[in-house]
Amino acid sequence: EVQLVESGGGLVQAGGSLRLSCVASGIILNDHGIGWFRQLPGGEREEVSCISSFLGKANYVDSVKGRFTISTDTAKNTVYLQMNNLKPEDTAIYFCAAKTASWCRGSDFGWWGQGTQVTVSL
Repeated sequence: EVQLVESGGGLVQAGGSLRLSCVASGIILNDHGIGWFRQLPGGEREEVSCISSFLGKANYVDSVKGRFTISTDTAKNTVYLQMNNLKPEDTAIYFCAAKTASWCRGSDFGWWGQGTQVTVSL
């Protein structure tokens, strides 16, 4: 059984930082494209970032470029999302998800975590 478990969310003031973790079991994260999504308070879901260790590439939505960094720890089978200079509009539930393929673009997500809440106050 594949499980993805997120942690690291919380309440932070604008300008602060958080690091989200996504620990996987049942799959080897390096074999899959791994994405971070967020569900905004209005219900909209957007892909924040995706990393492919196979291709050595990562991509980001424009609104987080320069502030968020996605990375992997192979030994811990964990993907991180370092979030700096957080803004109130970053408030959302953040999910990690694993692609069925080893790359990000043009492939489907096969497994999802339960999410972790991030709240950024003024």
